[in-house]
Amino acid sequence: MNNRSKLCLVALNMLLAISTFSYAQMINPIEGRWNLVISQDGKELPSWLEIRHSGSRTLVGRFVYAMGSARPISEVKIKDGQFSFSIPPQWEDGDSDMKFQGVLDGDVLNGTMLYTNGKTYQWEAVRAPKLEYTENPRWGKPQKLFNGKDLKGWNAMGENQWIVESGVLKSPKSGSNLVSDEKFNDFKLHIEFRYPEGSNSGVYLRGRYEVQITDSKGAEPSDIEFSGVYGFLTPTEVVAKAAGEWQEYDITLIGRRVTVVANGVTVINDQIIPGITGGALDSREGEPGPFLFQGDHGPIEFRNIVVTPRVE
Repeated sequence: MNNRSKLCLVALNMLLAISTFSYAQMINPIEGRWNLVISQDGKELPSWLEIRHSGSRTLVGRFVYAMGSARPISEVKIKDGQFSFSIPPQWEDGDSDMKFQGVLDGDVLNGTMLYTNGKTYQWEAVRAPKLEYTENPRWGKPQKLFNGKDLKGWNAMGENQWIVESGVLKSPKSGSNLVSDEKFNDFKLHIEFRYPEGSNSGVYLRGRYEVQITDSKGAEPSDIEFSGVYGFLTPTEVVAKAAGEWQEYDITLIGRRVTVVANGVTVINDQIIPGITGGALDSREGEPGPFLFQGDHGPIEFRNIVVTPRVE
């Protein structure tokens, strides 16, 4: 290689280094994952926002409202120190988009949401915690969360339709969700369930991450079908049995990493849950949380609910 070629190569390497440095400087401080609370009609609604780069100029993202699955944000626009984006309606009433505006104030995002009903609400967000993963965890003693006799240790979120018959926890009709009194950080959960044809339920881990329970025998894998983490993680296959049969999940959650074994088959293996799913109790991901059984979609039955917590 002659001297001229060497000089050209040095210059090219310098340009690449400058380009990489410039790109690093382009990272906007609003990028990342954020846990939101929307103040709406006297309620504090947990939600979630992710903002990231697409290419060198565009910001895109995902958003989870208090209900529904994660939705893509085609573009997060920035103007005069404010950012904005819009979300088409999913399960909300009305045909208008939800429109968000916000600013970064120190380590907090805050702003407004124009809802599908035309009303404007305030929201605030903090950065989602990392949630450390523990290698080679030590497990404590398995404990039954359901005594097979009554609802001791559980509370309905509203008028109670849950009953116990012959050792089975039942929600015979659509009604209130059911929440455990006890809260957990990292754990292994074993749970058995049964549903009638066409029904829909779910189990929320720490009250924030829903693993779907749906009548999905023969369906294609989807993050909104049987054994998916709602709106985020798709199982490798659907191993649902026919409606009316007893089925089981064995779920391990350590930090953000989840493994789901459905009917003896590992369908989600050590995958990261990005954030809370729709219907979460709260968005305080850094705290322990309870189990929540969805009872507001359709009839569902549970038995043999056993949790093994991780110990320090």
